[in-house]
Amino acid sequence: MPTLWHQPYTRSDLQRHVMDLCHLADIRPFELSDGPERGVRALRVRNAAGLDFTLLTDRGMGLYDVQFRGVPLAFVSSVGVTHPAYAEQPGFGWLRTWPGGFLTSCGLTQVGSPCHDNGEELGIHGRLSNLSAQQVKWGTDWENDRYGLWAEGTLRETTVFGVNLVLKRRISTTLDEAKIWIEDRIENQGSAPAPLMFLQHFNLGFPLVDSTTRLVLPTHTTAPRDEAARPGLDHCLEFDDPIDDYAEQVFYHDLQADADGKVEVRLANPTFNNGQGLGVAWRYPQAEYPLLTEWKMMRAGFYVVGVEPGNCHVEGRVKERERGTLQMIAPQEVRTFSIELEFFNNK
Repeated sequence: MPTLWHQPYTRSDLQRHVMDLCHLADIRPFELSDGPERGVRALRVRNAAGLDFTLLTDRGMGLYDVQFRGVPLAFVSSVGVTHPAYAEQPGFGWLRTWPGGFLTSCGLTQVGSPCHDNGEELGIHGRLSNLSAQQVKWGTDWENDRYGLWAEGTLRETTVFGVNLVLKRRISTTLDEAKIWIEDRIENQGSAPAPLMFLQHFNLGFPLVDSTTRLVLPTHTTAPRDEAARPGLDHCLEFDDPIDDYAEQVFYHDLQADADGKVEVRLANPTFNNGQGLGVAWRYPQAEYPLLTEWKMMRAGFYVVGVEPGNCHVEGRVKERERGTLQMIAPQEVRTFSIELEFFNNK
């Protein structure tokens, strides 16, 4: 039964109060039209729990400007949204069209630093976030007394004589919950095994991120990505006010799952808005995303924390292969990945 503003309502109750539930929660398609964003298809989703977010169906089914009770949560880059036709794959060209946003999914065969692997030139973070979704659908429906809002789309990373990986994504929420569910199904429709590198690049910015914000993890071990990050190891779960010329630090967290095989990660700012507090929680099966990467970027003017569950490190396919941790997906094999997000004030 939905609970709206601390009051329970049955489906019949709501139908007596409103003619159309779009009064309370809605999902609507639109198309961006200015400059390099022109032609990008998107969906706007909002609900009665205070969630309002944009899903970019032409940018890897990523989430852009997520707000909770009117407060923006995502880091947004100066690049803004760009049409995938502008994508630059080699080297660091990906950064020329990266909008930031709440979620950029990276992969499907490459994540992290550019490299050359078996004669193939691989750019940073792969091709996934610049793919346009096909078979896009969205809708709302009742299941007993639960009203859901959902969107689905299919993304294909493929090339002639090469890989043929298909990702089917479903993003959903409900009328009355400050939660988002992300469900991904990846299938190898090719005839040969393929590398599978997959990472959910969540990007959090001001005002969620400030000097009182903390990253809260279950029991874990942590390693710096490189020597540049090692000096910050003891304080990697703490953050600062913006610092001029700050150099990024990246950490790998190996999290201990609970009895159900799941982990919970929180990024929380308990002092936001005079103690009202603000935070995001991620819950997911540890076996699906065995490594959590943290990107700590406290630079003035480029102020962001990345919370990045993945099945790989972020140093590129060559390094992953050298580590012996490069995952492969067999022909016709299907792999599933799921994350539940919850948005909250102090409880």
